[in-house]
Amino acid sequence: MLRLLSGTVRARFTALYALVFLVSGVGLSALTFLLSGGSISSVVPAGGPPPGQGGPAQQRIRQLEEQLAAVQAEQARQLLAGSLMALIVMAVVSLLLGRVLAGRVLRPLRLITRATRRISADSLDRRLAVDGPADEVKDLADTIDELLERLEASFTAQRRFVANASHELRTPLATMRASLDVAVAKPDPPPSTVALADRLRRQLDRVDHLLDGFLVLARAQHGALADATTVDLGDLVGAALHERTADVRAKRLNVTVDVPPGTATHGSPALLARLVDNVVDNAVTHNEQGGWIGITGSAGEEETVLVVETGGRLLDQREVDRLARPFERLGGERHGSSGLGLSIVAAVAAAHGGRLVLRARPEGGLGVSITLPAGKVPVTA
Repeated sequence: MLRLLSGTVRARFTALYALVFLVSGVGLSALTFLLSGGSISSVVPAGGPPPGQGGPAQQRIRQLEEQLAAVQAEQARQLLAGSLMALIVMAVVSLLLGRVLAGRVLRPLRLITRATRRISADSLDRRLAVDGPADEVKDLADTIDELLERLEASFTAQRRFVANASHELRTPLATMRASLDVAVAKPDPPPSTVALADRLRRQLDRVDHLLDGFLVLARAQHGALADATTVDLGDLVGAALHERTADVRAKRLNVTVDVPPGTATHGSPALLARLVDNVVDNAVTHNEQGGWIGITGSAGEEETVLVVETGGRLLDQREVDRLARPFERLGGERHGSSGLGLSIVAAVAAAHGGRLVLRARPEGGLGVSITLPAGKVPVTA
């Protein structure tokens, strides 16, 4: 009973129903027993002559009284035994009925829980929209819908601010870059001016890369896929590796690619290209000298999976799980990264109905798995 009371709400309701029924049954049985005479002992009739005395009629009356008292005592015992058996049977039945009743009472709450779990930051436009009488359950559902509406408005405003701010900041960045070019283009610029311009250009490039990441992240979170078409992930992997040929050679990385033709998905070519580019860039940038990169792909009837694995030191899975959040890095390491790479990958995958899974490999290194809806590459003649 203590275990039930500390379990789920349904188990507690079941135990409560059974306990109330058991107490009511005990009270009813006691009342019935009291009304039936309240005793199961043989009753010796009062008055009359002692046994062996009196006439035959009196002895016969006494015998009848004793038999009647025995019958009453036996009936009382049978009534008590029957009540106890019925109480035990009904206690078991009450547990079953209590569980059924508790399930029916809690069914609307389970529906609300399942519906709420399906709602995430990328699907705040969904609502519970519970129908039914204006009771406590509907009040709870309406309150959750109002909360989701406020959250949706807040998230939308935040994403719009990020996108607008990123656009607006590009103009002063372009102005600063042009001013540096003009200063360096003058005849015989001082060496200090040239060195300062180079440092500022690197910082401007970094800010520009960060703003570009903000724009892609905002677009992916808005789910804008107006240019959706069938995209071959193998082509995107090849293009991303080609762009980083120099970095791969500089680190002497051993790269193996096994992405069969037809490993495709349906979505935005620009966003998917950024997804693959970020994953490959992460594998190259955060790899060790003389390390390796393994890229594999597989296409099923409903899903296409792209896996990028790297070697390296042992990683903590708890730290790896945080890498899909913006500005998260392993151990605070930067390597010139904005910390948006894998968060953009997660957002793009979610915008296409897919998911990103990060895994700390037991042998060391990181495994990145991207699952996307399958797409069919058109056959060319």
